[in-house]
Amino acid sequence: MSLPPLRAARTVAVAAATLGAAPAWAADSTAGGGVAAWAAAAFAVLVLLALGALLLQRERTLRRALQAERVRAQALSNLLDVWQWQSDREHRVTQLRPPQDAPSDAWAPAGSGELWTHFRCPGSAALRACAEAHAPIGDVVAELTLADGSVAACRLRATPLTDALGNFSGYVGTARVLGAAPAASSSSAPAPAPAPATPLETPHDNERESFSYTVSHDLRAPIRVVEGFTKILKEDYGRLLDRVGNDHLDRVLGAAARMNSMIDALLALSQLSTQPLARQPVNLSQLAHYIADDLRRQSPQRQVKFFIEPDLQVQGDPTLLRVVLENLLGNAWKYTGKCRDPQIWFGRDAQQPGPSFAVRDNGAGFDMRFADRLFGVFQRLHSATDFQGTGVGLASVRRIVRRHGGDIWAEAEVDRGASFHFTLADR
Repeated sequence: MSLPPLRAARTVAVAAATLGAAPAWAADSTAGGGVAAWAAAAFAVLVLLALGALLLQRERTLRRALQAERVRAQALSNLLDVWQWQSDREHRVTQLRPPQDAPSDAWAPAGSGELWTHFRCPGSAALRACAEAHAPIGDVVAELTLADGSVAACRLRATPLTDALGNFSGYVGTARVLGAAPAASSSSAPAPAPAPATPLETPHDNERESFSYTVSHDLRAPIRVVEGFTKILKEDYGRLLDRVGNDHLDRVLGAAARMNSMIDALLALSQLSTQPLARQPVNLSQLAHYIADDLRRQSPQRQVKFFIEPDLQVQGDPTLLRVVLENLLGNAWKYTGKCRDPQIWFGRDAQQPGPSFAVRDNGAGFDMRFADRLFGVFQRLHSATDFQGTGVGLASVRRIVRRHGGDIWAEAEVDRGASFHFTLADR
């Protein structure tokens, strides 16, 4: 039902007067009779026009801001050297954008409707599990067929999207081309002689790596909840608990801290196989001295003798080789903690050809019957009450050494120390 013009004008004027946008007389139809009513109507029209102009200006401002943000996002996107893609809730690729310097037809499989979860992928089981759970996708290596028929290894990453109701609507992600993947030869020509054997990561290692990355991220949330509520319980109600109750809370917090350390170690381990090697000359002696100084600063009360052979030069990744020495020298420091005269040696292993080195100590040692467990993930030969640790350090060391074309092994006796020997490729 529509209102008569004067009544409609009066209604608008009353609303404007209530909001303070019009004088009170404009809402009073008795002030001046019809003249006042028509004046109120005119004023109401002006108010409506002003409001419309403000809304229009606001819309234009928002559109300009949105366009500027799109241009900025596009510019940032152009700087990325990765493929950018989006999929729907059925995991069909709906959008694909190559790097700026890549030809538009370089990625053959990513046409309309391609199921990205069906790409050949050593970690496909973990990838499908994440996709079915609508969980974030960590670094997963997949093999993709390019337009020229060659196969390239790519690293997929993705995050789930949701609609306005919070329902899963697909993924948005990136794919970084790592290089050519090994392909089976279809010709009858004899295959070239194999290169010297170098331990490499297997598809099972890649699948475990993807699984570890995803699980590590998923584990953090419940641990944060446990840790957070335990801290609240201790801060707010600790005074109401006896010594035993507070001790239980401290144990929970300690366990949460250890779990966080294990997750950090697991994530670091999962990334070791994917971090590119930056080979350059490395002075292992200098690295060892830096690490020894750090250990002394952390525990100045300990008197540990270091014997480091000078001028140990190799070719390798300085960051990763530092991780090797930090773990080996750190273990020697830790396991000599109960010695009266702790000593640690690092130098060349003269019994092995090529670049070969050894870290020795006179600490707790271990039983060689369990040496096969030494380099496994979360495998420890000493209890956590005696020596703290995550059980991931030596697994990381072996992975780094093998990426450098070498190997590592250990020799020890209980209470008579241990020696860790490792080799590196001579190149």
